Parts: sequence; structure tokens; C-alpha cells
Amino acid sequence: MRGVTGRLMLLDTASLYFRAYFGVPDSVKAPDGTPVNAVRGLLDFIDRLVRDHRPDALVACMDADWRPQWRVDLIPSYKAHRVAEEHEVGPDEEEVPDTLSPQVPVIEAVLDALGIARVGVEGYEADDVIGTFTGRAKGPVDIVTGDRDLYQLVDDAREVRVLYPLKGVGTLQLTDEAWLREKYGVDGRGYADLALLRGDPSDGLPGVPGIGEKTAAKLLAEFGDLAGIMAAVDDPKAKLTPSQRKRLDESRPYVAVAPTVVRVAADVPLPDVDTTLPRAPRDPAGLDELALRWGLGGSLQRLLVTLGA
Repeated sequence: MRGVTGRLMLLDTASLYFRAYFGVPDSVKAPDGTPVNAVRGLLDFIDRLVRDHRPDALVACMDADWRPQWRVDLIPSYKAHRVAEEHEVGPDEEEVPDTLSPQVPVIEAVLDALGIARVGVEGYEADDVIGTFTGRAKGPVDIVTGDRDLYQLVDDAREVRVLYPLKGVGTLQLTDEAWLREKYGVDGRGYADLALLRGDPSDGLPGVPGIGEKTAAKLLAEFGDLAGIMAAVDDPKAKLTPSQRKRLDESRPYVAVAPTVVRVAADVPLPDVDTTLPRAPRDPAGLDELALRWGLGGSLQRLLVTLGA
């Protein structure tokens, strides 16, 4: 993780280019008529983020495997509803809009030509890459994501916060521990336990039947963490209703494996990359070719001006 001495910004890249794709009209096209709305939208996002937050280092974190087998082995329903095509070898194919898939290699090529660090690690999701970078960071960390799962990394003591886009990236919810306590009744560490108990249909996590968000928050306030809650199930004096005790007891197999699935990995083998925010493109000629081929126009020019400022 060379180059990180100040504020590190970590992009949940797929989350952002999905938002760009749906937020920018598909009438934004390359000269040959190919839609480039996700490419241009993501460049606009990065420009705004760098201008507004001035990170010293920036990493575009990628999903090398959006549905890792080690998570599926523990909870087979994990993201199962998003599978477009299963593969015997390698990751299953995720359901992605037809006109978005061809834009992803263009995004990767542009980031590489700019010299913005781009990191994906085989067998891991972008969340895991973000979790590992966050754990190793020496200074403040801004995580930019539209995925609430990463709230679990929020840590005021270490100056780790999540910037959650509400409208583009011009309006961001700055998520710190005070915001989490106000909204969910937990801090960053407690958010993973809350999500695990509540479940998450968008990720195929069943949760504990009958334990919704508010009940999960109350149980965590009462017993401290997931281990405390499960210890209370065995304690006849603990303040649990009969139905809560029964449901938690019946959910032991799920509760035993779910933390490994829900919590982001902190031990991803990261490559040695220079994460310093580039002032000038790494490959100016290559970038010029990409700009011409894909009609990146003002979006790319604005970002180049911002990076050079």
C-alpha cells in the first residue's frame, strides 16, 4: 500500500458505475453509437469526489469475484437470485444490464491509463478489498459506496467513515458512528451483527425469522453483541420473550456461519500498488486513444484538470 500517508479514499467501483449507468441517460454514446453512460458517469463521480474531498490516495476497488464460493458454501442462498449463468469453473456470471457489461472493460482501461490504482483480488469481493485496505490504513479513510454492508467499517476513533451517495455523488450522506446510532441504534462494529440478525433479501441472507431491524437493535443494546445474544438464549434469567428464545435457538446453524459471510474479510492478499492520487496520466497516449475511441470528452477533461490542480 505504497503512498498512503494522508486521507485514503476507497471506491466501491461496481456500486458507483451501476449508479452512473442508471443515473446518466443511455443516449450518451461513443462515436460508433455504443452507450458510454456508465463510463462518463463514473468519471464525473470521481471528478466530484476528488474536488470535494481532496484525498491523498485513491483506490478503485473491484469485484474479482462478486459471489465467492467460500461464502456460498456457508450460505447457499447468498446472492443466488442474481446469478445469470452458472459456471463449473470460475465465478458464476452476475445478471447485469446488456449495455453495461461492455462498458466495464472501458472503465478499467481508462482508470489504468489515468494511473488510478485499481485492485481486485481473485476469490474476493470489492467489499473485502475495501475492508483490508481500511484495516491497514495509517490515516483517515473515506469509503464511497451505495452498499450499506460497509457501514460495519465505520470507526470514529480511526476516522473511518462511509460516504453514501443519495443523489449522484453531489449529495452524500456522511456516515459516522453518531449517524449509525441515531438511525440503527448500533455503532460500526454492531452493524454487521444487526444485518446478520435482520437478514438482507438483496444479498440472499435469510436472517433470523421474526427478528426485524428494531428487534435486532434492541437485542444488541441489551446483550452487547451476537455472542451475548446467543449466550442469553441459554440463560433462563435473560430478558428474551419465549418466541425470541425459540427462534434464536432454532437459528443456531445459520448464526454459526453467517458472521463469516456478512463480515468483510480483513486479510485479503493485496498486491503492492501505488495508491497515490495521480497528478498526470500514467499513459497519456493510451488515454488519448481511449478518449477518441469512446468519446469521453468533457468528463475526462474535467477529471484531468481536477487531478492536476
